[in-house]
Order: sequence, then C-alpha cells, then structure tokens
Amino acid sequence: MQEPYLQQPKTTERSSRGYGALCIDLAGFGAGIYSFFGTRLRLLAGLPRSIWLSIAGGVSVAYVFLHLFPEFSEGQKHIQDIGGFGGYLEHHVYLMALIGLAFFYGLERAVVKDKHEQEQKDGQKIPSANVFWIHMGSFSIYNALIGYLLFQREEGALEELVLFSIAMALHFIVNDFGFQEHHRERYRRIGRWVLVIALMLGWVVGYMVEVSEAAVALLMAFIGGGVILNVMKEELPEERKSRYWAFALGTGLYATLLLSL
Repeated sequence: MQEPYLQQPKTTERSSRGYGALCIDLAGFGAGIYSFFGTRLRLLAGLPRSIWLSIAGGVSVAYVFLHLFPEFSEGQKHIQDIGGFGGYLEHHVYLMALIGLAFFYGLERAVVKDKHEQEQKDGQKIPSANVFWIHMGSFSIYNALIGYLLFQREEGALEELVLFSIAMALHFIVNDFGFQEHHRERYRRIGRWVLVIALMLGWVVGYMVEVSEAAVALLMAFIGGGVILNVMKEELPEERKSRYWAFALGTGLYATLLLSL
C-alpha cells in the first residue's frame, strides 16, 4: 500500500523543467546568497536595531498571516482525505504550526540560558559548543524544509513562488543577525556554511522527492509557526531597541501587496 504522505515522482513534470523551474532555481540560490552575505551588510548591523531588519521581519510575518494561514484550510482538507485520524486531529495543520512555534521558543530559551551560564562560568557570553551544534542542527532542518518548499512552489503560480522567496530571503537575513549575536565568530566561520548547505540540500531533495499535498501542508504549517516565533524573538527584547514603526511599515506594505494580488 502506498504511504499516504509520500507520492510517486511525476517523471514528466520533473523532467520538463521550463520557465517555472528556472525561476525556482534562481529563487533557491538567491535565498542562499542572502543567507550567506546577510551578516556582511554593514548597514544592518549595530544598535539600535536597523530599520531594515525590522522591515524584513514585518514582511515575513505578513506573509505567514495573510498567505500561509489561508492555505491551512486547504491543506486541512488534504489531511482529512487521508482519514484514520478521527476527531482527535481535526485541526492537524494548526497543531503543527503550534508545534513549530513552541519548538523554536524552547530552542531559543535553551540557547539564552546556556549563554548566561557560560558568562557566569568563564566571563564569555557565548553558548557552549554543544548548544551551538544543537542550534545549528535544528535550523539546518528548518532551512532544509524551506529549501524543499521553494522547489515545491514550482507547481503553483509564479507569483506565489516570488512572494514566498522574498519573504523567506528576508527571514534568512533576520535569522543570520540573531545567530551572529548569539555565537559570533563561531557562527561566522562555521554556522553560516552549515545553514546555506542545508538550504541547498533541501532544494535538491525537492527535485528528487515529491511528497503528498497533505505532507506539504504540514511542513508549511511548521515553518509558519517557526517564522512567527523567530521574527518576534528578534523584535521584542528591550536590548534590541527595535523600531516598531519600521516593523509596522514592513507588515503594512507587504500585506497591501498580498491583498492586492
């Protein structure tokens, strides 16, 4: 019996790549370049927090609330079509979004706690190597999922691909500066390479493996919950000195764009 979340590859669609596939290629590599060079953009560095980072965070959140969340209802239909869950997982997609948010909140708290413990121990406010690799490993999976979904967006409208790519590329930049603040030189030397490679590997897997629409819906929900938490954890802390007006501007402009299409 065929697994409900795994489909046989559509050989014809995968082999004839065309314009949409070329765009998804460029989107995947473009997001990777943003992720690699994000920490080198000096206009984004320092305190108070750059208005561009706050705008980028607002764009990502607007995309999740106005574009991903409406897709959840459609994704829920695909999951219900599989059957076998009963009423217990009636809101399966939304549960996955909650899991994504809770997971990354717990991860952030673990990193911050270890960071303070290391400061008290040896005076260096940098997480231990073990926590660094847990952090990078978790976000490698996160980036790989985004890379995979970048390729899967090929099957939708071109505008969906462009909107997703822009939101995720800006989200990568926001994440990069958070990583640099936590891990500093260790992230600049090793971590960013790990995350870029994970993104590209996810994109390659997207070309080779195709899962069901139900599984894609669950992955998108997990990513959506993660995006919300990872943006807000960068904007809310008092020491960030974030600019609310810039975050609201990014949210408002991208929301206007999304609603006008």
